[in-house]
Amino acid sequence: MRDESLAFLRRLLEAPSPSGYERPAQDVVRDWAGSFADEVRTDVHGNVIAAVNPSGRPRIMLAGHCDQIGLMVQHIDDDGYLYVNQIGGHDITVLIGQNVVVWTKNGPVSGVMARKPIHLMKDDEEKKPPKIHDLWVDIGAANKQEALEAVEIGDPITWSLGMRTLRNDLAASPAFDDKAGVYVVMEALRLLTEERPTAAVFAVSTVQEEIGLRGAVTSTFAVEPQVGIAVDVTFATDHPGADKKVSGDVSLNKGPAIHRGPNMNPVVVSRLIAAAKEKAIPYQLVGSARATGTDANVMQISRGGVATGLVSVPNRYMHSPVETVSLRDMQHAAELLAAFILKVEPDAEFIP
Repeated sequence: MRDESLAFLRRLLEAPSPSGYERPAQDVVRDWAGSFADEVRTDVHGNVIAAVNPSGRPRIMLAGHCDQIGLMVQHIDDDGYLYVNQIGGHDITVLIGQNVVVWTKNGPVSGVMARKPIHLMKDDEEKKPPKIHDLWVDIGAANKQEALEAVEIGDPITWSLGMRTLRNDLAASPAFDDKAGVYVVMEALRLLTEERPTAAVFAVSTVQEEIGLRGAVTSTFAVEPQVGIAVDVTFATDHPGADKKVSGDVSLNKGPAIHRGPNMNPVVVSRLIAAAKEKAIPYQLVGSARATGTDANVMQISRGGVATGLVSVPNRYMHSPVETVSLRDMQHAAELLAAFILKVEPDAEFIP
């Protein structure tokens, strides 16, 4: 991964983007894409759409969702503690004891996610998993009035953001789901600027995937692609407790995952595999037996239908503050997309 590309990834991961509040991260995407794309625009929904050779044929859309799971300030009690609701799905147990940030109009406010200490719990409380309303955020306010001077109802909250590098080209951070995908589609577009494809290529940083694939619905309708590839994360099964019989055999540092199944166009899948083999790009196969919970789902059925593929970055500990991926897999995913697109002829046929 080039130094400039790694710097983009770090800035992206440091920018908050809970669904409905993606603008800081989208500003990072827009600035980066503006340094190489032929055109960059942001639609009314907040999707950032960057294009190379926008008048080419066919029209190919790459989508990675910028939004991350988060929380929202729902209530402030008389003692100044914040009670929250979820933006996207959390494992409540991993929220406890985390450093968090409330993103207010006046800047970030630090806090901690807390619950009653284990010493004070009754037996039945200790044994039951907590509900979201059993937790609170402590920003250090003395009372409700002081808290309201710092935050407002509806302010978004995330875990403390930032990336840590691990051994063997691995990295851990909140929001690799799916800023890994945003990195891949924008890096693929950057690689394509050096080759000038005959296709029109639109890399889209979509919004609100975590609350219903919403940005992919509107951006796919607007772009009108003939071919669409979503880039998301998928469950790595190379850690304790993972069941490969259920989720497949997927490891970090063995390449991006190419999905097969009814949500994917078989011609797109075959061409992705062929491109990987030709360029000696490592890849893994994942079977997806139904419509996936990714942007590929809605891309496929936009307008009269889109020939859709799904490429994923293996991810350990999804929807946690320590999501772990391989930087090597991410770069290989971008190279795979670029290789695939460069082989697509203007009159390519994708009817199964």
